[in-house]
Amino acid sequence: MAFRGAVITFPGSNCDRDMAVALEKVSGERSLRVWHGDAELPDRLDFIAVPGGFSYGDYLRCGAIASRSPIMRAVVEAAGRGVPVLGVCNGFQVLTEAGLLPGALMRNAQLNFTCRVAPLTVENNQSLFTAGYAAGSTISLPVAHHDGNFFADTDTLDRLEGEGRVAFRYADDCNGSQRRIAGILNDTGTVLGMMPHPERAIEPELGGTHGRALFASAVGALVGA
Repeated sequence: MAFRGAVITFPGSNCDRDMAVALEKVSGERSLRVWHGDAELPDRLDFIAVPGGFSYGDYLRCGAIASRSPIMRAVVEAAGRGVPVLGVCNGFQVLTEAGLLPGALMRNAQLNFTCRVAPLTVENNQSLFTAGYAAGSTISLPVAHHDGNFFADTDTLDRLEGEGRVAFRYADDCNGSQRRIAGILNDTGTVLGMMPHPERAIEPELGGTHGRALFASAVGALVGA
């Protein structure tokens, strides 16, 4: 069965095309493009991606307005049915604001925009997103954010750690994130939010291929490859 993915676009998204290209490169199928104002998602989706950028100009709080857009109600409902959802950078912020993931993304501790390639440790390789990596391995992915400082209360952090829901961790102090958390999963492992950009590291011409395994793992799991 052909892979059927969707990429959401908000006013201010700037990584939606990158995400769609990455999914097409790996799956061989063109992803559906969904506008933020749509009230419904296309039928029979295998995968939903909420991309990076500056949705609604990052007014109010990063991701806050986007999380209230009509399409996000449909995304939350789809996630509740078990449809996998990936949120990258601003998409991670949107997922926390929509209540699909715990915690919040605050301004970087150094109060500067961080743009570099960051080394990450793969903490959990038991999800459909991360099964293509070896647990404990180090990968490198681009980061580009001003509000990537992950914050949660101690009980939430302990629960994320204890339940194995920390997917990726920065190898160094990238932005002040508590416990150097770079990406987390929901309690079923079907929603992943991460600040680094795997869609920008899928082929050598882009400077690295460490992001490709994330998409290949998800597509393979969903279409039975």
